[in-house]
Amino acid sequence: MTSNSRFTQSSSNPERLYLASPSSAALQTSALDSEYSGFKPLRLAGKAILPIVQGGMGVGVSAHKLAGAVARENAMGTIASIDLRHHHADLMEQTERCRDRDEIDRVNLIALDREIKAARAVSGGRGLIAVNVMKAVRAHPALVRQTCESGADVLVMGAGLPLDLPEMVADYPKIALVPILSESRGVAIVMKKWLKKGRCPDAIIIEHPGLAGGHLGAAKVSDLHSSKFEFETVLQDCQALFAELGLGSDAPPLILAGGIDSHEKVRHWLNAGASGVQLGTAFAVSAEGDAHVNFKKVLIQANPRELTEFVSVAGLPARAVPTHWLKQYQLHEVRMQASAKADPRRCAQRADCLTQCGLRDGIGRSGQFCIDMKLVSALQGEVSKGLFFRGAGKLPFGEEIRPVRELITYLLSGLRPATLAQHTPVCAVQAA
Repeated sequence: MTSNSRFTQSSSNPERLYLASPSSAALQTSALDSEYSGFKPLRLAGKAILPIVQGGMGVGVSAHKLAGAVARENAMGTIASIDLRHHHADLMEQTERCRDRDEIDRVNLIALDREIKAARAVSGGRGLIAVNVMKAVRAHPALVRQTCESGADVLVMGAGLPLDLPEMVADYPKIALVPILSESRGVAIVMKKWLKKGRCPDAIIIEHPGLAGGHLGAAKVSDLHSSKFEFETVLQDCQALFAELGLGSDAPPLILAGGIDSHEKVRHWLNAGASGVQLGTAFAVSAEGDAHVNFKKVLIQANPRELTEFVSVAGLPARAVPTHWLKQYQLHEVRMQASAKADPRRCAQRADCLTQCGLRDGIGRSGQFCIDMKLVSALQGEVSKGLFFRGAGKLPFGEEIRPVRELITYLLSGLRPATLAQHTPVCAVQAA
């Protein structure tokens, strides 16, 4: 290997050698295409892209910088649509003391439009720009419309069964629709409902709730590690379902998400029937990630075996880093749930971001905190106040913050940057 190579050969795959020298313009533009990775491309939204998807992470963790950088490498970058105004000083100035949810909704649609267009500019027209819209968010119909109007390639929807999504995009037939589901029963429900409407999902993300971060697709925390969510089981069940439905070559590609944290796992699942893999945390801590560096450090320094599983205010199980705030909240959670009461004034911002909110609606079985405020605090690097969602996988580059290009190169080729420090941790985060 030449002395100016930026990547080292993978010991797990010594016959594959891939060099990406900064002086080679040809490699810089095409080295990450599937012909180099040895995997079939993911065909979605009229394009053939790398089988790598960056998951949507809100609030604001995956915005235009991250999504655009991923798309620029000919993969799929995803913008999380919720409360993007926090990336725009002028929009925050307009809503600083605002308690009018309609006005907050209005500026957030402006922010989403800006982010989609900015991501497109960063991508240089390569790859795909996707937007993740949570079904559980009150304003999801408006966010869906804005996503379409602003020209995103793909619309991803999770946090609930998106049974009515085809109707929402009826005027925008070109946008690709990708539901997030966790097991074959949910896939069957969505598939049969959509097919009756003349629409088939363009792809399906299968997210393992026992491994992914953020809000999770299980009925309760105790179900998170059920065997029904195992990728092998879901792949087999989905393939049987597609055969039963007679889809043949029209069957939607399956993209696996959760715990896929190495080249070896990427290679295994792409050879086992998956058409793509999705990662969240590894992209969140990349150099292009849109969150504050303190956010990245919290995720990097967390032990993936010691994450907290709990019920969020949306009534969904969730997984996050056990920061000081989360530990304190859990100490008082039972008492707070016992005193839960419906009161719109408990929504401090009057944003009513969720269709169903445990705090605002007095739902004792759900979380009792403002999730938007906690996620925004995390985005802004406020370690003592924020809620830091994280997946249960290891980070490919340990405690280093590296560029998106290097992450995608490693996932597809097994090659790590030669400059990767083995024992140099990031600066410690000062916890308040």
